[in-house]
Amino acid sequence: MKSSTLCQEWLNSLPPTQGCLKKEQSLGRELLLENGMPSNKDEAWRLCNFNRLYSFLSLPTIIKSEDVKSKFPEKEENSERIIINSNRNQFININLSNGIEKLNDKEIEENLGKIVKSTQVKNDLSVCLNQASSSELLALKVKRNFNKSLEIVIPSIKKKSISTRIFLLLEEGAKLDLLQVFLGNNNSAQNHLIEIKLESKVELSHGIISLGEEKESSSICTVAVEQSKNSQYSLHSIHHGWDYARFEPRIIQSEGEASTTIKNLQVTKSNEQIATHSLIRFEGPNGKLDQLQKAVASEYSHCIFNGSIEVPQQAQKTEAAQLSRNLLLSKRARIDTKPELEIVADDVKCTHGATVSQLQDEELFYLLSRGIDNEHANSLLLKGYYDEVISHLPKSSEKWNFVKKLMKDIK
Repeated sequence: MKSSTLCQEWLNSLPPTQGCLKKEQSLGRELLLENGMPSNKDEAWRLCNFNRLYSFLSLPTIIKSEDVKSKFPEKEENSERIIINSNRNQFININLSNGIEKLNDKEIEENLGKIVKSTQVKNDLSVCLNQASSSELLALKVKRNFNKSLEIVIPSIKKKSISTRIFLLLEEGAKLDLLQVFLGNNNSAQNHLIEIKLESKVELSHGIISLGEEKESSSICTVAVEQSKNSQYSLHSIHHGWDYARFEPRIIQSEGEASTTIKNLQVTKSNEQIATHSLIRFEGPNGKLDQLQKAVASEYSHCIFNGSIEVPQQAQKTEAAQLSRNLLLSKRARIDTKPELEIVADDVKCTHGATVSQLQDEELFYLLSRGIDNEHANSLLLKGYYDEVISHLPKSSEKWNFVKKLMKDIK
């Protein structure tokens, strides 16, 4: 089936535009009709496994409410947990702690969609798919007196496709530990769009645990963040177990003089394909970035990283460092990594680097020589490799036991 026909059929399967996201739904559907599906001639999608992407569109979206039957670990005592059961209109009566509240209609009108629009991504399929199909919005304002951590859990539903839309506004001076957990299911698809606006002097530690099921589970996730002056944003994420996954963090330092840290880990096996396409743009002076991208690919799997950094003329004194470190555990696995630095300002410090290697023979020999068998030695080395990212996730992430799954799947 042609991709244009598939896209048209998917659009036809959606319910009529309605609710608080009616304008966004219309916009997404118009853009999909206008731009169509990407092809391998589009640089941002050149390495995409299109059969997997088309499978993503083949699943029906949820029309009626369905219960999520998953069991989750107990939440931390000083944590607020929100479980998103798609399309249940659940946000109307949600109870929130002191210091966090829902945005009003005017605030939503003023902010929704502006951050993703400012990223100016050509043929923005990931966002358009979400705009076209999301029917509910979780829009929250975090105040400076909010003293808990926040956990947002989004489980999948078997044989269904779900879309979620979240907007967070962090008021001046607020500090927040945010953990998002995406859970796959057999033959399921997820599409998430999260917009986060950080006002001045905000500190946000953002963790993402994205765990799929290997039997045809798919995920497309876009995180768009706008940072004001003197804000600090750190993103630590782990992606594993998806048959097909695409993660797109986009961070805009709108006034400069802000700090961004990104540490991302993607781990693949079997025939999985997981891709990260990041964009960081500095629109003012004295911005800082520390980015580490790590990947582990085994068996026949494929990892992709495309990291774009834009430093225009007004972003003088920018300091940006990007490093992509990758482990190939099989001769048939594949890793593609590509930095894209677009620098116009002439007084900056920007570095980048990329390595692709295997487990070090010397380290393995050291462990084997001390009586540790080969399998445990490999596991120890891999755990050390993962720790550089996962040790920075919010404390509440430990209850999700994802490290055990990683160690079981990749040996």
